Amino acid sequence: MTGFDPVAAAVESFVAAGGKAADSVEQACLNVDVVVSMLPSDQLVEELYLGPKGILAALNKRSCLLIDSSTISPQASRKVSHGATQHGSRMIDAPVSGGVGGAKAGTLTFMVGGLPDVVAEAEKILQAMGKNIFHAGPAGSGQVVKICNNMLLAIHMIGTSEALNLGVALGMEPKVLSDIMSKSSGRNWSLEVYNPYPGVMENAPASRQYSGGFAVDLMAKDLGLALAASQSAQTATPLGHLARDLFAMWSKLGHGGQDFSSILQLLTPTKAVSA
Repeated sequence: MTGFDPVAAAVESFVAAGGKAADSVEQACLNVDVVVSMLPSDQLVEELYLGPKGILAALNKRSCLLIDSSTISPQASRKVSHGATQHGSRMIDAPVSGGVGGAKAGTLTFMVGGLPDVVAEAEKILQAMGKNIFHAGPAGSGQVVKICNNMLLAIHMIGTSEALNLGVALGMEPKVLSDIMSKSSGRNWSLEVYNPYPGVMENAPASRQYSGGFAVDLMAKDLGLALAASQSAQTATPLGHLARDLFAMWSKLGHGGQDFSSILQLLTPTKAVSA
């Protein structure tokens, strides 16, 4: 397995895990049958695949299985997929859910868009990285599911943070409150798996000063994708808009690199929550 990343630390981690480093996209694509990519924006993904020094150019006329696990707009995903088809390669969009922990454990959920036969071809590769693989529909469908999922994730993380802050302000222990709500009608993933209050869950980012995990800036970006899609579809997303505004505010206050569960600190009523 050969890998390339413009961030040297990412390449070093990849090599430490047993991978072979490449000096460029072109070198990474030499003599490979499958390419997996993950980048943070439409522009970067389009450049990676369709640019003069991108993947399709590096492959020349050689066909390849292409798996893009970026979270980008459905429109950009379909554009890149069309370019891959014109090139003669097979492509799926396969954004993920599960965070850094899921990636390390190989338990990610893949939301896949593409032709059924190409999805079937890619399944063995995806199974090495995740335990749940869902074929959502044609090209771009994986991105539709991902932006809907992340909008909901942002909303229930904010709601969970508000509820925990209220309970603590009224004298409750955050772990006791979390345990009770986790067995009640307010239960959700943010509360049960990724609790935003420090000390409630040992392995959650909240208990390690909100380091690691899914960055505030990335959540704000994904919410922007969801809102752009909602405008295109003429669908009301008032809570999605509010969530985007809150995460954007938290980022502007200097917390863009922290895990998105740190939004709890923005909502803390009187005292800064000690992490």
